[in-house]
Amino acid sequence: MPKIEYENPSDLEAIKPKKKRGKFGLIILIVVISLIFGSVSGVGSIILLSKNNGSLAKKIGFINWDNLTIPLTETKKINVQESSAIIDSANKVSPAVVSIVAKSQVQTIFGDTSQSESAGTGFIITSDGLILTNKHVVSDANATYTVIAADGKNYDGKIQSIDPLNDLAVVKITATGLPVVELGDSDQLSVGQWVVAIGNALGQYQNTVTAGVISAKQRDIQASDSTGAATENLSGMLQTDAAINSGNSGGPLVNLQGQVIGINTAVASGAQGIGFAIPINAAKSAIDSIKKTGKITRPYLGIRYLPITPDIAKTNNLKYDYGALVVRGNGIGQVAVVPGSPADKAGIVENDIVLEINGERIDSTNSLTSLLSKYNVGDTVSLKISHAGSEKTVKVMLQSMS
Repeated sequence: MPKIEYENPSDLEAIKPKKKRGKFGLIILIVVISLIFGSVSGVGSIILLSKNNGSLAKKIGFINWDNLTIPLTETKKINVQESSAIIDSANKVSPAVVSIVAKSQVQTIFGDTSQSESAGTGFIITSDGLILTNKHVVSDANATYTVIAADGKNYDGKIQSIDPLNDLAVVKITATGLPVVELGDSDQLSVGQWVVAIGNALGQYQNTVTAGVISAKQRDIQASDSTGAATENLSGMLQTDAAINSGNSGGPLVNLQGQVIGINTAVASGAQGIGFAIPINAAKSAIDSIKKTGKITRPYLGIRYLPITPDIAKTNNLKYDYGALVVRGNGIGQVAVVPGSPADKAGIVENDIVLEINGERIDSTNSLTSLLSKYNVGDTVSLKISHAGSEKTVKVMLQSMS
């Protein structure tokens, strides 16, 4: 039973007794008054005590009804509402969540061949069989892919398109009348907001549901496979403590309205409750592109860049502590500006700093990649550039990355 304390002890009404009563007399008085007020109000009893009997009141635990607040009912109501919302959200999305199983032949060091199998997750975005997933789930071009729907039906999966800039891919199955997900708005998410992750956990527990919250937004991570051989830099990620396990990759992260607001992508190794998802808004242009053209096309500038942070600005004595510094790579042929690219045509050169795209500043909350994802191939955007210590604005027509 919760401990209930008086909010203001001075509010207790004290009645000075005309004569001293014993404990037995006090109890009789209590019972009589309780019965009287109980019959009148039907709510409870009001106890009137003298100052001399205050200690007894504390022992019995009398309540100041004017100031009493008991939050237990409200807490229970909130818990029930949250549980109901999670159930409703999972029920709404689960029919459109699929498991994707990859099988390939692997040659051993002795020349023998064996079958390798891996699994991931995806979700249906069109009723005629387009499925969004992670690029690393279908990275083996020589593998055969089987898509297992929530109702248990198996389909042959074909890689329709791979996103050149993000860890996204679209798989196609031959079917009609399929259930589809509803896409939400990841820009409207708040840290602490409840979310639900659904996926093929460990490659064997299909449509596993876990719940948690949005732990952070705009995380930049470097993701790699289990061997560490393949790595990819991902920016603007959602961080969540909803359990994401091997096999969950490519599955939906869902709000309590049953809308997909992210694509589960990675988990921090050696940590608990740290998973990452690509915001769905970063994938919407890819989804629109695949629906219109049958493949994912992404606009690009054609620069290699380093995101500027206050620490990088201080170390390199830069004038700005935000933006994208145009730099060349360490490898052979890793130029700062791709010849013939939109950036090259706009006159952008090495050591320039791209500060803004259409008035939106490039910083820790708005990466260059995430800002570009808002536009389509053929769009013309204005770039604010710092060139040789002076600012200028240039117009760039975005081209498709081949």
